[in-house]
Amino acid sequence: MGFGWLRDIRAADTALARANARTMVGDWISNCGSPNGGTTWDTLVVSRRLIAWLSHSPLILDGSDRAFYRRFMNSIRRQSAYLWRRSRRVDHRAHRLQAAIALTFVALCTDIGPRRTKRVIDHLIRQLDREILSDGGHISRNPQITVDILAELLPLRHCFLSQSESPPAELLNAIDRMMPMIRLFRHGDGTLALFNGMSATAPDLIATILAYQDTRSGPMETAGPSGYRRIQAEETILIMDVGKSPPEAFSGTAHAGCLSFELSDSSEKLIINCGAPVAGQEIRRPMARATAAHSTLVVDDRSSGRFAEYSERRYPAGEPMISGPRQVDVLRDGDDESERIIASHDGYGGRLGLTHKRSILLNRAGQWLIGEDELQLMKSNKREIDRPYAIRFHLHPGVEAMAREADVVSLTMPSGQFWTFTADAPVKIEESILFATMDGMRRTAQIVIEAKSLERPIVKWSLIRGDVTRFPR
Repeated sequence: MGFGWLRDIRAADTALARANARTMVGDWISNCGSPNGGTTWDTLVVSRRLIAWLSHSPLILDGSDRAFYRRFMNSIRRQSAYLWRRSRRVDHRAHRLQAAIALTFVALCTDIGPRRTKRVIDHLIRQLDREILSDGGHISRNPQITVDILAELLPLRHCFLSQSESPPAELLNAIDRMMPMIRLFRHGDGTLALFNGMSATAPDLIATILAYQDTRSGPMETAGPSGYRRIQAEETILIMDVGKSPPEAFSGTAHAGCLSFELSDSSEKLIINCGAPVAGQEIRRPMARATAAHSTLVVDDRSSGRFAEYSERRYPAGEPMISGPRQVDVLRDGDDESERIIASHDGYGGRLGLTHKRSILLNRAGQWLIGEDELQLMKSNKREIDRPYAIRFHLHPGVEAMAREADVVSLTMPSGQFWTFTADAPVKIEESILFATMDGMRRTAQIVIEAKSLERPIVKWSLIRGDVTRFPR
């Protein structure tokens, strides 16, 4: 219903394809052209449909008669008026920026008058200031939303120029901030890290977006407001989530993956998160959002955040995170040999009285990674209970894991490169699932360390490139 598939019909570039596009748009206007309260008229869907119609209007209108043209333009006006009213409601804050972008396209491509155009552009500027953080991330902390918005802002900038209008400075500044943010999430294979609702990446889309930026500029390494850190040591890339829960209105896609990380070696991924399911697999979203679906520590098989129960009518933008980490402390330092991230969060504080602290040290040659996970009793915790916990390291489906000793696992990459996982506690290999794939799901494996909070509050582990068995000190 968002008509994004019009780009495929345009690529066919035949008279029959153009006739089919016009027919399907006409059928939609006849059958769905009035607001019905369903998914067809969801704020995000309407925004995408308006942008698709305007972007592909030469295709849709090629060979049309005057009657179809009037129906087409009247439908755009009706959808725009509906979007303006709906996007300004208090309970629809989550997609206001996308709506503002679509309305700006309409204002530039149709004759609505200078006063209305200025009002729409001012609305866009306000939403950019509210939703795009100072580091370029989106307030939802979802990399996918950052990509989607940037993919709409770039042609919007071009639309201003084609109308001989100067793009607002706020629009240009937002684009300049968002480009390095996408590079922060990017692994060596061109895909983005799977955090907070990110699903399967189309590398060609990412490459196209990044082509607009000066290729000499590198990725951002510290995104404070967005809550992410990146360390790149030669060809080894580590990306870590060290952020608080996003505001409730923007948390419909947020995951409970605080202090999780992903690790890649050159163009191959090693440690991943399970990611978000693609469209059509929404039934699996609760599993994908759980802490257990991330490469981090899980206490008592509970997530570090709680989500609202499913309600399409009450939560049209997804079930928000109603509790999660509110205090996340992060320290980053380094020397000539290595770089370290130390972080802790209180996601288990209110319910279990525990704080999770994680330290990760990556040497600058990218040859080894040393980690330490610790569960600390909070001062307010008056009941010391020996809680079971698990530290999970989800592996990319292309990685083959083989247990060599009770605390040693050999990891073989598709290229034949070896990595060795060691720990100072027993290690298990279990099944896992990668949700974020174009074809649905893929079976994979995970390394699991199980312990109890009082019996063993600290676990040390390492990943070393090569076939080794000793634990680095």
